[in-house]
This record gives sequence, C-alpha cells and structure tokens, in this order.
Amino acid sequence: MMRKKVGFLFNHAAGHQAAHSLPIAAALSAQADISIFVSGGTAEAEVRRLWEKAGHSGNDPRIITLRPPSTAASWLTKASGGAIPSDRVSILARNRDLFAGLDALVVPEKTSTLLKTRLGLDQLPLIHTRHGAGDRAIGFDKASVKFDLVLMSGEKIKDRLADAGLLKPDGHAIVGYPKFDTQEATPDRSPLFDNGRPTVLYNPHPSPALSSWYRDGNRILRWFAEQDRFNLVFAPHIMLFAKKWTVGLSPPSIARVPEITETVRDCPHIRIDDGSQASLDMTYTNRADIYLGDASSQVYEFLRYPRPCIFWDSVGQDWQDNKDFAHWGAGPVVRDLDQLADALDLAVTEPERYKQAQQALFAYSFDLTSTPSAERAATAILAWLERRTKEQAA
Repeated sequence: MMRKKVGFLFNHAAGHQAAHSLPIAAALSAQADISIFVSGGTAEAEVRRLWEKAGHSGNDPRIITLRPPSTAASWLTKASGGAIPSDRVSILARNRDLFAGLDALVVPEKTSTLLKTRLGLDQLPLIHTRHGAGDRAIGFDKASVKFDLVLMSGEKIKDRLADAGLLKPDGHAIVGYPKFDTQEATPDRSPLFDNGRPTVLYNPHPSPALSSWYRDGNRILRWFAEQDRFNLVFAPHIMLFAKKWTVGLSPPSIARVPEITETVRDCPHIRIDDGSQASLDMTYTNRADIYLGDASSQVYEFLRYPRPCIFWDSVGQDWQDNKDFAHWGAGPVVRDLDQLADALDLAVTEPERYKQAQQALFAYSFDLTSTPSAERAATAILAWLERRTKEQAA
C-alpha cells in the first residue's frame, strides 16, 4: 500500500489539546507521510516541545505554520473578549487548500468539522482524537457523527456515543490515552511544597453553568489563604482565564470571568497558575494530594493514582444517576465552606474511602495496555485508511 498523507491540525491558541494528538503523529511518522499544522500561540510552542520530546527536531519542516486569520476575524474575536472564535474559523477557510490533498486530517477538537460542512472539503476524511476523557454532555453531541473515525480512550466513550446514536459501525476504535505516553514510565510525584502539609489542587472548569469559579472561586481561595493545614495549587482549566467572557454551549451560558483577588497571590502556601507548562503536562494532577473541582475532565488524569477528591456544586446540580456527572462519584460533593472543611478532614482521616469507586471510574474511562496508546491509535488510523482504500477500489 502506498504511504498515506496524514495531517495533524492544531487550530487553537492554547496548548491543552496538543498532547492528545501529537504523540499519534510521532507514532505514525515512520509509516505515513505526515504534516503537522499549527496556528501559533501556546499551542504551537507545545507542539514543537512535544515533537522534540518524541525525538524529532522542533524545527522539523513537517511542522507547518498556517496562514493567520483575516484582520476582520481577529478583530471580532478580540472585540468579543474571545467569546466568538472567528479567528479559528478564518484560519480553516484560509488554509483549506493545504488540507485538500490529504488522505486524512487528524484533529483533537470539533470546529474543524466546518471543513466538511461549510468549506467545501466534504470528501476529506476527518479523524477525531478527542481531548480529555470527561463526562460532559458536549463531548457526546451531534458533532461527533461528522467524523469518519473517532479514537476513544475507553469503553465509557464508546458507550456514551452509542447511547446517543453517534457511533459509526466502522468509524471508531478504542486506543487508550495518548497523553499518558508523554510522561516517563514513573512520573515525578514528589511534594509540590516543602512544608509537610497536604496539597489541594483546585481545578475549576471554564463553563459558567458548571464551574465553581464564577460564584464561589474567590471565597474558596480566601478560605485556603486564611487556614494553616493545607497548601493550595489553583490551576484551573487553561481556558478559564483565556477570555474575558466565556460562552458555554452545553448547557448554554455566558458570563464575564471574575479576576483573582490580589489578597491571595502573595500567600506562601498558595500557588496560582493560570496557564504555565505545569498546567498542561499533568504536573499538578500527578503530584497533588487532594483534588477539588467541578466539571473538568482533568479529574480523570488525577485518578490515575487514586487519591481523595472533592467536588464543589455552585448551582445545585441534579447530579446523582446523571452520566454527565459520573465523576462526582469519586468523592463528596459540597456546596459551602463548612462542608468543604468537613470533606478535607475526611480526605486526611480516610484517604481511601472512595478508592474502589475511583478505580472503577478510571478503568471505565481508560483502556490502557502494555502497548503505548499512541501506537494503538496509529495502528487504528492505518487500518481504517486501508479499509477505505479497498472500499474505493471495489
């Protein structure tokens, strides 16, 4: 079989999606002609860093910087405080000729489906790696069916897509979690502070309808600043502070993002991280002792090593027996600071209370084997392309 031309597209300013697709490009590079398309920003820097880590040059000519968005599109994105991603759509439109000759384009997000539905490349096979293994409904919306092949981390993703009627019989494969491949066999799990206190990772989601940050976040930070039993790393989802306004699609919501109050920034037992390398590479999910969050899929990365989790419910979610909040079964759900204090006490005195539930959630979300996930994904892509070639020749 002739070598296939496979593109990997990273059309996002932030770097949080890179590790979900780039390891697959590295695994596939010996068997296919690959092109890696980047559009600048933190994402491009992260792609080049991971490419070097995989043993290639960060200036590899296969990494292609796309034409920038139009001036009008950039202005609209900026004027909307980032709420309208017209820049990303413009980049797709201005570079579609680069994608037209590919045998497949691999993407970690869904905006790229516009290439098929609005930008004239309806015959271009799109392969979705997804990013994260969370439970939110938006991860299982109708956009998923627009992909020709969906690579999934585990049975949970397959079941959710099947339940929604979005699983194509020959358009899916369970491959594990390529992001885990970016780490050493034994990741660094040393303490984040040297004062002997347990460290809590507070990791709120950007969606206004789901996040604890908009209503309660600064109260939570002040509470940790005023106590002396725990350290805190405040490392929210990297998109929380990327925009002045955040628009949530599922459920629909919009809100201005509150700033961090200055009173907590100088506290010696609090670390504020609103977008460093450590917030991308699982430093905190590996090394924190307790997780405090709401809807971020990063809790599943934390559960790779079961530890106490706490979930803050700011809006009174109907979460029990709700698949969109399955991760809330990994620890107590709290709604005020007194309940938080009690949950932290429980985390210290009974750290393994939820261990069984956590292990079950992790196993359902991630199908990991002795074969690296990126290699499994590369094999799945090549097998799908070969089947497609035979079908076209028949």
